[in-house]
Amino acid sequence: MVKAGKPGTDQTREDLSSPVVTAGSGVAAQVPGTRKPNKIMAIHFHEEDLPSTDMFATGAAIAVDSEAMGLIPGRDRLCLVQLSDGSGDEHLVRFGPDSDYAAPNLKALLGDPDRLKLYHFARFDVAIIRAYLGIIAAPLYCTRTASKLIRTYTDRHGLKELVKELLGQDLSKQHQTSDWGAAEINDAQRDYAASDVRYLHQLKEKLDIRLSRENRVDLAQACFDFLPARALLDLAGWAEDDIFAHS
Repeated sequence: MVKAGKPGTDQTREDLSSPVVTAGSGVAAQVPGTRKPNKIMAIHFHEEDLPSTDMFATGAAIAVDSEAMGLIPGRDRLCLVQLSDGSGDEHLVRFGPDSDYAAPNLKALLGDPDRLKLYHFARFDVAIIRAYLGIIAAPLYCTRTASKLIRTYTDRHGLKELVKELLGQDLSKQHQTSDWGAAEINDAQRDYAASDVRYLHQLKEKLDIRLSRENRVDLAQACFDFLPARALLDLAGWAEDDIFAHS
C-alpha cells in the first residue's frame, strides 16, 4: 500500500518487500542487506543545497557520487550530488542550469577534513566537484581504485560488478546515461542515483579485508592521498597524458 502525499512531500510505503519511489521530495526504499526490518528508509531530494548537515551522523564517513551532463568538467555541468552516511537514507542535491553552486551546507560537509568521503570513481567526482563547487572533497577512499589493487583476477571493476561479487546484490545501471539536466528527475532516476552511494560503506569493509590480506593497505592509502592531485591534473589539461611516463 502506498500512502499518497501532496506534491513536494514524502510518500511512504507500508509494504517493505521491494524498493518504492516517492513523488516530490524523496524515494522510500527497502534495500536488502542495508535496511532494518520494519523501518522505511528514504531518498531525500533537495534543490541547490542541503537544508543542513545535521541529518548526517557525526563523524561518519560520507558516500559521495555525482551526475553530470557528460564527462568533461567545464563543458558538462554538474547536475546532481548524491550522499549517504551509511545509515540507510540517501540525499540527492540537484543543481539547475542557472545555478551559482553556492551550496554552503553541501560544501561544509564535503570539505570537512575530519570526514572521510567514499567514492566509486573518485577521480571524476573530485574533479567535477572542484570545478563547480570550488572545493576538494577529501580525505577520500575510492572503491574502484581499491578493487583494481586487489581484484587483479578480473578487469571488471564497475560498481555493478563489485556489488554483485562482494555483496551479492544486483545493481541496475539502466539509467546511467540519463539526461540529468532535465527539468524533472523521475523516480527511477532518483533511485538509480541513490543506489550509487547505497553500498559504498559495505564495499569499503569488504575491500579493506582484502587489502589487508594482500598487504596493500599502505599502497592503497598512497593512491587515495594522490587522487585529488590526479583530479587537478585532469582539470588543468593533463587528463590523457601520463606525466610520469618517460616519453
